[in-house]
Amino acid sequence: MSKLVILESPSKAKTVKGYLGAGYEVLASTGHVRDLPKSKIGIDIENNFEPKYMNLAAKKDVIKKLKDAAAKSDFVYLATDPDREGEAIAWHLAHILELDTTQSNRVVFNEITKSGVNVGMSNPRSVDMSLVDAQQARRVLDRLVGYKLSPFLWKKVKRGLSAGRVQSVVLRLIVDREKEIKSFVPEEYWTIDATLIKDRKKFTVSLYGTADGKKMSVANETEANAILSAVENGVFKVEAVKHGTKQMQPAPPFNTSTMQQEAARKLGYDGKRTMRIAQALYEGVDVPGKGTTGLITYMRTDSLRISEEARAAANEFIKSHYGENYLPSKPRYFKAKKGAQDAHEAIRPTSMDLTPEMVKPAVTLEQYKLYKLVWERFMASLMAAQVRDTVSADIVNGNYLFKASGYKVKFDGYAALYVEGKDIDDEKNCNVPALTVGEELKVDSAKGIKSEQHFTQPPARYNYATLTKTLEENGIGRPSTYAPIVSNVEQREYITKINKAFAPTPLGETVTELMCDYFKRIVDVKFTAGMEEKLDQIAEGNRNWTDTIREFYDDFDKTLKSAEKDMDGKHLKVPDEETEEVCELCGRKMVIKSGRFGKFLACPGYPQCKNTKPIVHDLPGTCPQCGSKLVQRNTKKGKKFYGCGGYPNCKFMTWDEPTKELCPECGKTLFKNRGKVKCLAEGCTYEKTATRKSKKETANED
Repeated sequence: MSKLVILESPSKAKTVKGYLGAGYEVLASTGHVRDLPKSKIGIDIENNFEPKYMNLAAKKDVIKKLKDAAAKSDFVYLATDPDREGEAIAWHLAHILELDTTQSNRVVFNEITKSGVNVGMSNPRSVDMSLVDAQQARRVLDRLVGYKLSPFLWKKVKRGLSAGRVQSVVLRLIVDREKEIKSFVPEEYWTIDATLIKDRKKFTVSLYGTADGKKMSVANETEANAILSAVENGVFKVEAVKHGTKQMQPAPPFNTSTMQQEAARKLGYDGKRTMRIAQALYEGVDVPGKGTTGLITYMRTDSLRISEEARAAANEFIKSHYGENYLPSKPRYFKAKKGAQDAHEAIRPTSMDLTPEMVKPAVTLEQYKLYKLVWERFMASLMAAQVRDTVSADIVNGNYLFKASGYKVKFDGYAALYVEGKDIDDEKNCNVPALTVGEELKVDSAKGIKSEQHFTQPPARYNYATLTKTLEENGIGRPSTYAPIVSNVEQREYITKINKAFAPTPLGETVTELMCDYFKRIVDVKFTAGMEEKLDQIAEGNRNWTDTIREFYDDFDKTLKSAEKDMDGKHLKVPDEETEEVCELCGRKMVIKSGRFGKFLACPGYPQCKNTKPIVHDLPGTCPQCGSKLVQRNTKKGKKFYGCGGYPNCKFMTWDEPTKELCPECGKTLFKNRGKVKCLAEGCTYEKTATRKSKKETANED
């Protein structure tokens, strides 16, 4: 018998083919094979929101190949990804290939290993229509919002804009945070610290409050000076010392959201990059001595569950490499948040013995870094807690109470391998010496007692890690969609990055203002989270998907018609973004405008002053022809190139990126492209292979 297995990815198909061997043909659909049309809404609203799917023109050859192979096969297995999107692709494939969706022809692979593939092939089932309906509901919802609301924005703001059901909420979060920052009024406060000495050991105590234990704040310099005067001639006396033991538990293994957050914190990767790398690790790489094998389990998951087989294998590794005392007395289990999809495991390595150093020669640098993160996080999650000996001391001086606290690591536990990154790290390891109640302490003559002025800080802008965390905590979207949503908002120029954090553009603020005025439910966090819960209920088979769409659409349609009526004849102007560039013709500060070929600088005095100029970016190095500064420019299609700032007097240009390095032979700037660094000065032939970036340089790329 000949059997056909259809997956999504060609590289994954190649790996699976190697495991299944003779008797199986393994092909890839390369993602979706049919979808809603791009040119029209494709939803029959009057006929219970029936989607009008059509075969994708770009997949014509793929579909023919799959049909021909299916016709020659005795049985067809649909082995697309194990999530809602994969289930929908399997369903679409079944329709195109005329397969029976009630037949047990659907298989899923949680990991692309020989055992993982064998387990999947041994447990075929029918297509899960509840998962398909949940994906259809999301697709129809997003299509209705996008195709109905976007034209409204075109008429009222500018052409080419888009509005999305979830992207609008993401944008609002960023805009609201920016409003908080702008409206924030700093408040002054002062801290008072004293450096004390005990047995030649120095340690710092900080003012807490009054001697009776009441916490106090110091609002200004006058209050600070009064306290300094009171304690400078007083005696610091130990009133209480408390010793304790604290156990620090490891973080759970990764799910999709936490993997993206940690990769952003520790590696500087955005979500799109992280998911691309994780996909490659899941699909398989050629490991010396092992052959082609998947290195991690499926990377789109909300679950924190792991198999007992994986737990046992990890425990053996920990015991043999660290010692039995690095295992907890009882197995540790983590509970996923309410509503989490638990169809497959948390993200973990497929083999505990494949350490990061073992796979390093077989993978790229970025794949190695992410795999190391996944491997260490998983192993640490099963290790014993870190044990800390803690100490806190109350030290009184006259009417004021000072406190000192700290810890020493008694047993490193999981921290011997991995410690989770933090967005805000305020935990201090203070070296407090052995103290006795009643003893008096001397003030260090060099550092003494000092007061310091501070001001309260506004909330920080969202970066990718904190935005992802906020979306997850509020139940907005699915973790697997965070990366494309944020990327889409950025591509639409609704937001920009400032020091790796997101800030809204004037366009983003204008669009959000309109949405908040006329489409409150669309940009409401709780409403969007509630819709996500309804989609989960559809996936569980507890809710009808067309009824859910009807509930949403009836209200949405009324709101849209009302907004069109209220804004009849109105058009919102997007404020210009002012720059520090001064117009050399009239002296005004130039503003950023957008045209057919991207952004450019223009004088705000138009039409009296029609001066425009391209936006250029200064770069390291100098022109190898004339020595002028180098600038980055864009072609009409948006492709970057580098040229001389002295244009048109010097017409040097190149696609190669300038570096800070100078040619050792002629002293001119070196340029980099495709792993090579070379000199472009006329007559110079110097060239070398580019060196790999350091960990710090790579982390700062994004």
